[in-house]
Amino acid sequence: MTVKRGFTLIEILLVVAAIAILAGIVIVAINPAKQLGDTRNAQRRSDVRALLDAVHQYAIDNNGDIPIAIVQTNDCAGISTNEICKYLTSGSCSGLVELFVLTDDKKYLTAQPIDPSGSTTSGSGYFITKDAKNRITVCAPRAEQGATISVTR
Repeated sequence: MTVKRGFTLIEILLVVAAIAILAGIVIVAINPAKQLGDTRNAQRRSDVRALLDAVHQYAIDNNGDIPIAIVQTNDCAGISTNEICKYLTSGSCSGLVELFVLTDDKKYLTAQPIDPSGSTTSGSGYFITKDAKNRITVCAPRAEQGATISVTR
């Protein structure tokens, strides 16, 4: 009498089904869309702080004067002309805040930060404004998952 060793088709299908169910549970638990959104928001927070630090350093080097392109408004992201222009080799920054003094000679910023969700316009996706006391606010209105990213100094 010979004994055949191996797995039946039913046993193999049950193992594959169990693995598929466990993989589905892990993917739902990890939630890659949320993780990617959190990553992009972390980049936005870093970019907003870098922009604010660059403006602050510029003011220190220029006797307290901030770049003249920054206008006074009460709403950082609510006004489209508060958007910072990307550093372009060609094109127009008409109606946007030009902060090229921060990236010239790479003294304050090596490159203009651009929102990680991408941009097809001349705007960087980051907005900047000042209040009546010259306090600077930089914000990222495209933040995901209901986050508010705004820094004032």
